Amino acid sequence: MFTEELERLAEAGRPVLVTGATGYLGGHTVARLLGEGIATRVTIREESGRDQVLAALRQAGVDPAGKLSFVTASLDDDRGWPDAMDGVGHVLHLASPFPLTPPETEEELIRPARDGALRVLGAARAAGAARVVMTSSFAAVGYTVKEDNHYSEADWTDPDTEGLPAYHKSKTLAERAAWEYAADRGGIELTVVNPTGIFGPVLGDRPSASAGLVRAMLNGDMPVVPVMYFGVVDVRDVADLHLRAMLHPKAAGERFLGVGGPALSFWTMAGILRERYPAVADRLPARELTVEEMTERARTEPSLREAATLRGRVPVIDNTKARSLLGWEPRDTARTIVDTAESLFRLGLARPGTGAAEG
Repeated sequence: MFTEELERLAEAGRPVLVTGATGYLGGHTVARLLGEGIATRVTIREESGRDQVLAALRQAGVDPAGKLSFVTASLDDDRGWPDAMDGVGHVLHLASPFPLTPPETEEELIRPARDGALRVLGAARAAGAARVVMTSSFAAVGYTVKEDNHYSEADWTDPDTEGLPAYHKSKTLAERAAWEYAADRGGIELTVVNPTGIFGPVLGDRPSASAGLVRAMLNGDMPVVPVMYFGVVDVRDVADLHLRAMLHPKAAGERFLGVGGPALSFWTMAGILRERYPAVADRLPARELTVEEMTERARTEPSLREAATLRGRVPVIDNTKARSLLGWEPRDTARTIVDTAESLFRLGLARPGTGAAEG
């Protein structure tokens, strides 16, 4: 059924609009759409974004074949959005600010995430688009601690949770605002995808925050790691989940958690890399910090505060809904970590040892 829906969409010729196409998930999503022969329009904030998207497609081995177009539009400005939405059937709203360093104020993240989502929804509704699929995050689902540590689409992060990072709060408030808009205004179908940590092959020369963790391990920049468990999902599978959520009739009004399997820890991730790449084993993390050590170090190291707050809990993240309703089948998470490393070696972003990138 899904393959047939993709074929019908390609034959119809009505473009799918993608925001955030210059990002990690965006690049893979555009590559997947074009690979399926689907007309794709992407929004860019400035002209350099065009070159970034095209470079990612070349790296992915995808020829746009005349099916890719660009429109200049920004999440903080109404201009450009009517043109972006003109004739569009579906919208994949992937764009949202994700800083590499904590912002000075929460509002620097919350405002563009929330207002940008509402701007995209409003423009899509005005243009008569059928559905908007919005990328949220597990950050909006599972960062308020539950006693049983089990999380499904029914769960929400409380934005007032003590110590909640600004990014997590921004994703929660932006998604809440989007659902409220869709319920209050009507006239537009909304579906939300909530992925966990996204890993997998890197496109371009700037690894994402998650792929950057693998890079840091391989390059010897993480001698120790915190005891912290998190969900992992392959970027290619998240792109696939977005397409399934875009086309399935029963996906309207639903959230879908994107996770590849049981939660991993940094230490487990290092073990996967150690087994696969023994030539760089001496660079990989040598030790896992205890909860007590994290708590002490977090007083002066902001990067450890989230891990210290979680205190080593192991979340159980349920992907049953995406599997059963949409037929989604994610890759094995260990394979995803290895594929991330392979791409970093191939691009020269991580230093291989003797035989590090061999079969």
